[in-house]
Amino acid sequence: MKLILSAGTLYTLPLHRVFEMARETGFDGMEVIINQDFQYGRNVALLNELQQIMPITSLHAPFLVLDNWGDKIDQLRKTADLAIEAEIPLVTFHPPSWIALEWKFWRFLKSIDDYQDEIGRNLVTITIENMPCTGPFKMNTYLMNTTQTMIEFMQAHNLFLTFDTAHMGTSKANFLVDFHHFYDSGMMRHIHFSDYANGREHLLPGHGSLPLTRFLNHLRETDYDQTLTLELSPHEFPEEEEMILDTLKEIHHYLCQETRKEGGERKAAEVIPIKQL
Repeated sequence: MKLILSAGTLYTLPLHRVFEMARETGFDGMEVIINQDFQYGRNVALLNELQQIMPITSLHAPFLVLDNWGDKIDQLRKTADLAIEAEIPLVTFHPPSWIALEWKFWRFLKSIDDYQDEIGRNLVTITIENMPCTGPFKMNTYLMNTTQTMIEFMQAHNLFLTFDTAHMGTSKANFLVDFHHFYDSGMMRHIHFSDYANGREHLLPGHGSLPLTRFLNHLRETDYDQTLTLELSPHEFPEEEEMILDTLKEIHHYLCQETRKEGGERKAAEVIPIKQL
């Protein structure tokens, strides 16, 4: 299993600096979210520069409107093309939102028979992410908003999964049953890892209410050998870079202990404390 840091975790810092901190911490690679840094060209050159610091294992398609990136259909295609050109092995994207009236995107997604062939050109793995329940009524405002619906769609269209723990935790504090349904489908290729509590997503492990240590123990027992990506909110970190780095190192140590067999067995209920910041 490769331990990855999402660049979005520290998006308030310059992208190159985030890569340097991930390298110093000991992560195996980086996920890059396509954001404002990629609006005006030289995108392949930028990714190549970053890969001189750390390997990039995945690109996340935009979830904001960006100049020169078009609509959601264009964004998905352009992200996949960029990944192919920069030799990045995986792309993930969000499903369409019914509350945002993304019906054109939905019709496009249904028209694709084989995502790995038609979008990834069998050179990059294409994954879709499960999405959260939000708002006072805890509604999932995205299409394909149940585990079974997503599995059926992915299997019918050869589309793989990015499983997000915080997103699943917004609807189910104990999401391990859903995780195993997804895992047993054979479609899981990527995981976003963070905690959740009281309407707040992407918290530090231990700052929310999800059974994350048990989740990691289950993950290790399945012999999952893909990527586990730490995707946190930058607001979870202190302002000083030295303290940010210390926090990253502490979380990375925790992940190593709980995911690598040489780290020894732990009781499923045991929680590794992350210091309160």
